[in-house]
Amino acid sequence: MIVALAQINPTVGDFLGNQKKIEAFTRAAVERGARLIVFPEMAICGYPPADLLERPAFTAKCQQVVDSIAELTADGSISILCGTVTPSAHATGKRRMNSAVLLQQGKIAFTQSKRLLPFYDVFDEQRYFAPADTQRVCTIDGRQVAITICEDAWNDKNFWPQRLYSVDPVEHLMQQGATLILNLSASPYHRNKRALRTQMLAAIAQRHQTPVLMVNQVGGNDSLIFDGSSVAIAPDGSCIAQAASFAEDLVLVDLDAMTGEQHGTRAEDEDAAIYDALVLGTQDYVRKCGFSKAVVGLSGGIDSALVACIATEALGKENVLGVGMPSQYSSQGSIDDAQQLAANLGIAFEMLPIQPIFEASKTTLTPLFTGLPADTTEENLQSRIRGILLMALSNKLSALVLTTGNKSEMSVGYCTLYGDMVGALAVIGDVFKTTVYRLSRFVNREREIIPENTLTKAPSAELRPDQKDTDSLPPYDVLDPILEAYVEHYLGVEGIAAEQGQSLELVRRVVQLVERSEYKRQQAAPVLKVTQKSFGIGRRFPIAVKVQV
Repeated sequence: MIVALAQINPTVGDFLGNQKKIEAFTRAAVERGARLIVFPEMAICGYPPADLLERPAFTAKCQQVVDSIAELTADGSISILCGTVTPSAHATGKRRMNSAVLLQQGKIAFTQSKRLLPFYDVFDEQRYFAPADTQRVCTIDGRQVAITICEDAWNDKNFWPQRLYSVDPVEHLMQQGATLILNLSASPYHRNKRALRTQMLAAIAQRHQTPVLMVNQVGGNDSLIFDGSSVAIAPDGSCIAQAASFAEDLVLVDLDAMTGEQHGTRAEDEDAAIYDALVLGTQDYVRKCGFSKAVVGLSGGIDSALVACIATEALGKENVLGVGMPSQYSSQGSIDDAQQLAANLGIAFEMLPIQPIFEASKTTLTPLFTGLPADTTEENLQSRIRGILLMALSNKLSALVLTTGNKSEMSVGYCTLYGDMVGALAVIGDVFKTTVYRLSRFVNREREIIPENTLTKAPSAELRPDQKDTDSLPPYDVLDPILEAYVEHYLGVEGIAAEQGQSLELVRRVVQLVERSEYKRQQAAPVLKVTQKSFGIGRRFPIAVKVQV
């Protein structure tokens, strides 16, 4: 029995486009001799559809597409297992279920619905779906198959020190005599998750002495990035087939010979994986929103340089416009670095000096500012002028503005509302500054793209004379571990100080900055998620709150 793992990149709500992908992959699998092709969770409509599920027509359309795709199996040459949305048979509760349908002989031969509905981090499935009361094995080409959907396989009591659910669907299905486990997933990427996922599946295979095949969605949908990385695991826990990461793929597995295809990927280390994830997330966000072009403000700093590199790889150099907007505080070195970066990337570059607008703005405000000292107001004014110019170009050129702020800045509020935060997508908003430097070195691994001066000079917003980031913040190699511990792992002030050997005063000051900046983050552009806990989707904190730190 040859099984094809069809790792596709669906667009949420694009029923026709998703159907064409499924049909094309199925035809390719038939040509290569597969008897069964498996598609990801909710491949029919794309994941996650969120409140689109509240529209009755959405579920009805899923059923129509399933019926059309089933026609491909009418001649008996192949079976299709595909994720979709089905109506719930329950008289009470939610009206729909997250399901997998087995298509054979031109019709739905079997339906399995998801039992474990995650309701944490970025997942809201209990908001939309009714859970399956029970699950059954089905027979495919004489094999007893346990069909599971994503979370159903994430509750192995022998793998997790603390389980989220009282039942284990895999164990329940294996007790029914299953000899093969199939898992349809839409499992989003974060740093180190690919290895964790494979280890977990290997533990299931070894525990039950049964092969496990998992096919995962790939592509970016809003803030979430799905890495694919579909795998087939032998009963001894070894990986017999591996799909690419961050790209569509079709991988064949021979269950009789217990062999499969190994499709290598350059993203074996996590810095490379993060970079590839950001490229894919940017590409799909722009494309799936109906655009093809992007605008990036180039300051000559490392953050905007990295975003420009990601955008260029994602969209092509002809679709990226770099814009320099120097003020009287911008150094010649930064101007030169921005121009050199654009030249190295081969992207268009325009210079729009902001000093005349800045001076005119100050003149207009003089009657109200008389007698008041200059402060961050004037600094933020420069940033907001730049935001106006970028958004004007966005409107005129039908190009999305990509913001260039990193996670360190967003954490502590070292950013300007309606200024450098303006834009459609926060490309590196989940990337700490220290990681920005590592990713930039990765960009330069073969040749100098980001100017060396950009990598080595002290970080500065250049909004006042001789300004440095360290005037306002601890050095990033000190700041970032504190932020990671507090933002991603929810450690307390005392615990962070003790663990990292920092003073309570310093940690408390950093935490206070984080807490005071929540109102900014909740007005920020969507952030591409590459860590366990990003700002935006999956992180819910009140704005008007008094927090003791």
